[in-house]
Amino acid sequence: MGTLKTDTITGLGDNNEVTFLGNKFTGTASGNITLPGEGGTTTTPLQGGLIKVRCLASMADNSIYGSNNISSLGDDGTGILGHNFTNNMANRTYSTMQVGVYADTTGFQNTGQTSIETDEVTLKAGDASGSAYDMNPFSMAIVGDLA
Repeated sequence: MGTLKTDTITGLGDNNEVTFLGNKFTGTASGNITLPGEGGTTTTPLQGGLIKVRCLASMADNSIYGSNNISSLGDDGTGILGHNFTNNMANRTYSTMQVGVYADTTGFQNTGQTSIETDEVTLKAGDASGSAYDMNPFSMAIVGDLA
């Protein structure tokens, strides 16, 4: 196997387009990259599909098991956990995904947002009867644009 070392790759016909293994990647001066989507008939913006925030934590004691772009957690009550970002989101239109574990065979009722801001998001969790419940573990991730 060979090694390629370079600081810059420039397309021959268009400085912003480079083809790897038959797939065209297009970049801009601001760092935006598009790549072929599934099936190769569309393009996908790379940055928009990356997870910008993630956290695996305990709602019971606010301990963080693993995270990215989380500066701290805030206990806003039973089953309600605030996630403060290290780097803010660009706007309040990002998407959150969350899942928790309820230690009962009946499962859990819901998770959801109680507050969505550019510098934090507050998420809630409840048990099968609809009561607020401190889940452990509780996991969340966010996709959207960073500021």
